[in-house]
Parts: sequence; structure tokens; C-alpha cells
Amino acid sequence: MATTTRQKPAKDLTPKGNQTFLFDKSNYMWMIGGVVLILIGFMMMGGGKSPDPHQFNYDEIFSARRITFAPLLILIGFAVEVYAIMKKPVQA
Repeated sequence: MATTTRQKPAKDLTPKGNQTFLFDKSNYMWMIGGVVLILIGFMMMGGGKSPDPHQFNYDEIFSARRITFAPLLILIGFAVEVYAIMKKPVQA
């Protein structure tokens, strides 16, 4: 006795008229802003190279910009990213 297998109908991949996306333009703008804040924070932590490798400049390495402000800016950037992901898109 021969068995026949049923084929599943092909899925329709054409976009529907009322298709909704997960994110809208404002979500992406918030995401870009968060990434920019994170990158600025990491750039602010960088640097501090001394022309003489045997000389240690305590004030340059442990400045308030590198120890306080730059990590705070990075955390704010991550908070903006979380907000951008969690924000519901505006329904038109």
C-alpha cells in the first residue's frame, strides 16, 4: 500500500496592508542617541598616553572626567537604549 504525503501550502510572503512593525522611527532615533552617548563615554575614558613611559601622571589618569563623568555617560547611554527598546511605537 502506497502512502501519500500532503504538502503544506506555501506561505504568502507579500506584505499586508495593515502590517505593524516592532519599532518605529522614534525608537530607532532613541537607539542611535544611546549608542552615540555610549561611544562618547568610551572616548572620554581613553587617552592619557604620556610621552615618557617611565613617568606616571596621577592627575591625568585619575581625573574626574575619566573616573566619574565618562562612566556616568555610558550608563545614561545604556538607560536610553533600554528606553528605546521598551517604548511602544505610536499606532496611527
